[in-house]
Amino acid sequence: MRHVIVMTAATSAGLMSIFAVDLLSLLYISWLGDPKLTAAVGFASQVLFFSVSINIGISIAIGALVSRAHGKGDSAGARRLAASSLVHVFLIAALVSCIAWPFRREILSLIGARGMALDVASTYLAITLPATVLLGLGMALASILRAVGDARRSMYVTLAGAVATALLDPVFIFGLGLGVTGAAIVTLISRFVFVAVGLNGAIRMHDLIATPDRKAASLDLVPIMAIAIPAVLTNLAAPVANAYTMRIFSQFGEAVVAAFAILDRLNPMAFGVLFALSSAVGPIMGQNLGAKLISRVRQVLTDCLTFATLYVVAVAILLRSAAPLIVQLFQAQGETAELLTFVCAYGGVLWLFLGAIFVANAAFNNLGFPLLSTLFNWGRATLGTLPFVTIGTARFGPEGGYVGLILGSALFGAGAVITAYYVTARLAKRPKVL
Repeated sequence: MRHVIVMTAATSAGLMSIFAVDLLSLLYISWLGDPKLTAAVGFASQVLFFSVSINIGISIAIGALVSRAHGKGDSAGARRLAASSLVHVFLIAALVSCIAWPFRREILSLIGARGMALDVASTYLAITLPATVLLGLGMALASILRAVGDARRSMYVTLAGAVATALLDPVFIFGLGLGVTGAAIVTLISRFVFVAVGLNGAIRMHDLIATPDRKAASLDLVPIMAIAIPAVLTNLAAPVANAYTMRIFSQFGEAVVAAFAILDRLNPMAFGVLFALSSAVGPIMGQNLGAKLISRVRQVLTDCLTFATLYVVAVAILLRSAAPLIVQLFQAQGETAELLTFVCAYGGVLWLFLGAIFVANAAFNNLGFPLLSTLFNWGRATLGTLPFVTIGTARFGPEGGYVGLILGSALFGAGAVITAYYVTARLAKRPKVL
């Protein structure tokens, strides 16, 4: 439990700084007094979520492979894998950005953006989509640092970019009068900071990355993709579910979309520790798997679920109490205020089950069963989202749609946890194959 808490706390500091600054950036935009601008950022965020999810999936593979090599004492192999991974991250992120960029307006229209919100969101994406390449490299470098146990410097990667954003956002949004465009420019600048700090920690401080080699990168592509492809497919489930939910909610007008956009930034800030938990626990499981200590892997799984449950309950109580303050802070009115208040009161239940899925995913991805992670995530994104949200929204409005999300997540969250324990029990009975 101590190892889980230490690694999670260090990872959380970096992630929470990003979420806090993203929330602050949206807060600044909400102060411009136009719900259409808030809605525009919400639409753009859903598109960016796809690219970010791909980067997350690849970074999961990097963390799993490098941590296994490190756990076995193969430092040369770990350095080679790190170098190869960075090459593939760059190429894949660049390809995704180049494909999405010319079709950004069509993609935004598909998820419900119209009129001014569509125009503003398209401009925002024109600047921020190329920055996902830098974000992918920064996330990969942070994953490499976590894989060898240096959670502190991994935290510095994301923390530095967040600090840069916090300092520059007011200048560009208000000082230069650039509004949403200013926020996009600051996002681009912060991604350069990500990469610079990550390279400093991984190369200058630890010498964790070998010189990239074309042959090595080609050979390492198969093991990297063996984990990355299922992990990417797994992570794409969430943006697909969110995009569908956004499209359904967009039928109720831009006031509801604005609430959805605020919640999209508020929830990661409130429950971001769960993201950090799933990222931090992967290397711990990978190292113990490499050392063939399956009993510790099972204990880590139990500790993570316990920690996640206690954290969600505590934050849910706090969020419910803070609902009036949140509504006032974002100057929300009408339907925006109503949906914000409702989710602050009951949204914690959703994250209780999402946390269980996150922990189970970490186990599946790092113990050699990545397809199970894909199965449960896409199950939640399709069977656990589409019918529940559609029926709930049709009968009870946006609030009913959110309740539908909770019910669908409960179904697949419980199944994921039960399967994770089955996987660890199966590994314990077959120690020789490790």
